[in-house]
Amino acid sequence: MEVRVRYAPSPTGLQHIGGVRTALYNYFFAKASHGKFILRVEDTDRERYSDESLEDLYSTLSWLGIKWDEGPVVGGEFGPYIQSERYKIYQDYAKKLVDMGKAYYCYCTPERLEALREEQQRTKSEYQGYDRHCLNLSEEERAELEGKGIKPVIRLKVPTEGKTTVHDLLMGDITRKNRDISPDPILLKSDGFPTYHLANVIDDHLMGITHVMRAQEWIPTGPLHVILYEAFGWEPPIYCHLPMVMGKDGQKLSKRHGSTSVREFRNDGYLAEALINYVTLVGWSLDGSTEFFSKEELEKCFTLEGIHKSPGVFDYKKLEWFNGMYIRSKSDDELFSLVKPYLVDKGYIHSDPTEEEMRVLKLLIPPAKERMKTLKDIVELSSFVFEDRPPEDVEMYISKGADLKSSLEALERGSEILFSSLKRGEGSEDIENSLVKLAQELSLKVNGVFQPLRVAITNSKVSLPLFDSIEILGLDEAERRAKRSIEFMKEKENA
Repeated sequence: MEVRVRYAPSPTGLQHIGGVRTALYNYFFAKASHGKFILRVEDTDRERYSDESLEDLYSTLSWLGIKWDEGPVVGGEFGPYIQSERYKIYQDYAKKLVDMGKAYYCYCTPERLEALREEQQRTKSEYQGYDRHCLNLSEEERAELEGKGIKPVIRLKVPTEGKTTVHDLLMGDITRKNRDISPDPILLKSDGFPTYHLANVIDDHLMGITHVMRAQEWIPTGPLHVILYEAFGWEPPIYCHLPMVMGKDGQKLSKRHGSTSVREFRNDGYLAEALINYVTLVGWSLDGSTEFFSKEELEKCFTLEGIHKSPGVFDYKKLEWFNGMYIRSKSDDELFSLVKPYLVDKGYIHSDPTEEEMRVLKLLIPPAKERMKTLKDIVELSSFVFEDRPPEDVEMYISKGADLKSSLEALERGSEILFSSLKRGEGSEDIENSLVKLAQELSLKVNGVFQPLRVAITNSKVSLPLFDSIEILGLDEAERRAKRSIEFMKEKENA
């Protein structure tokens, strides 16, 4: 049997982490099984549909390097792969169910259904849902209702006796009594549009889907879908309901935890390979210890047996760590190409960098690489080069355990040691040793000398290494800034 899996998102919002993980699991399983990965766009929810969401779907998968074997754009023998282009198919199959006595036309108005719902809630009825008012209408009654201009929906006739079992690879058998399943759901709406249940089942069958991997939140619909398969006389696919993606607080991942859309992570400077690697590990493992996988490795080693039953926890700090590791694996030229858009967007460099800008960037990239967690970090790390904004708060210069007087003395004497040594051509290690001795003389911790120097030259307490910063700025500019900071601190001391 050829494995055929699908990713079938609804273009009603941006692609989020949970959805993309489902896409990755399906894609990697297909590749590892030498099967087919199908993309299907389930766009029957026309009220929430948006072109932006559809474009985001395509651009997200493209950015991740996920190519579908069949689907929109690329085509395939089981198309069309966009549900809004398949309405005639759904209508024909819904009518087949009616002809087989497995479904029926319903003419109940929204007002009657609302009154029924209120009555069931008021009486606290055990039976919640549609009351099959239209199940046994005669042809004459139907004709009379249609003569009044009422357009019917088609409802599935759910068995009231017995049980239905969903066989799930991960969760085991899931069995529900038929009377507890949503009673007689609508399959085809009065406007001829299918509901999710009808379109999903028909498409999976006609497209030859062998395995359905989707989030565990879809488990409640499983028995209903199996009933639909049985009504048509079709064999259900193999189900594997994937564990939820949770925040560290144990709740379903949402905006309150931070970014959830792939677009946000991409804009913030996360690398596609880092996101693929980490997101795949949120609910799956190969051997319980290996952490780093390339996309190509996952295409070969991914198995359903490695999927966990328990929810996966999305740790933003762990993703940051992964991203930083992947950034450091880039060559300087690769990293320059990746960070360039952020620097251009900030106005720091031209889209076609000048000779001076290229000189600065060649010096900037190597030390910045070691401190970056995201590509966007390059903006903050390089701001001291392109924006000279000296701190207005004198406390910036004062490290823990020091005061204004000792910090000023550390900056004055430290600047003299630093710049005179550099002009003599001394090495950074010797200069550092001299600055450490100065700290001892002033009864300060080492940072008591290095912090005021760092802040004076880079305008920030968090920056690139001191000597790299000076090389990028140039000795004269660095010394000018140090002198300016000394004057600033003296003014504050005398105030």
